[in-house]
Amino acid sequence: MKILSAEFVKSAPSVKECPEPVHPEYAFIGRSNVGKSSLINMLTERKNLAKTSGTPGKTRLINHFIINNNWYLCDLPGYGFAKVSKSIREKWEQTIKSYLHHRENLLCAFILIDIRHEALKNDLDFLSWMGMKGIPFAIVFTKADKLSKSKVQQQLAQYKKKLALQWEPLPPIYISSAATAMGREDILELIEITNKEFSA
Repeated sequence: MKILSAEFVKSAPSVKECPEPVHPEYAFIGRSNVGKSSLINMLTERKNLAKTSGTPGKTRLINHFIINNNWYLCDLPGYGFAKVSKSIREKWEQTIKSYLHHRENLLCAFILIDIRHEALKNDLDFLSWMGMKGIPFAIVFTKADKLSKSKVQQQLAQYKKKLALQWEPLPPIYISSAATAMGREDILELIEITNKEFSA
């Protein structure tokens, strides 16, 4: 898939205020320091489409972008670590789950996980919740350039072993790097194939 255009549409505080669900939609979400904005910018080849920040928790609204004038990319607030109050974190969680559960044109959520870390409880809990709600998702491991190829494969094998305790078959898994564009073509191919199935 070639990205010919990528434009910001709006930021919404709740699913009710999101753009009309007239296009296929793909959401990106992960812990608040996982490199989500950098990945979105890499996928779209736009340096500043999603605002990157050294401060975890910068994304606080549901941000929509229209890609190639025919599908939505949705940048969701991060979950987990962020220097905000417990009440704000809980509000973000409610907003995120309401969006994921009720957004009727959402075809796939890409859940981002830092490949450098062991399986974390809040990531695993979030994956379990997605499974229980029957929401289609794929896992994108980020920051693969920070490790050697052998270490990436070691981390991936350990994570798959953990996932296999609950998932059969495993959800789609991608290895990515915003710095090297690793995984870009594979992720965009999934979106392109899903778009075609949606419009068939």
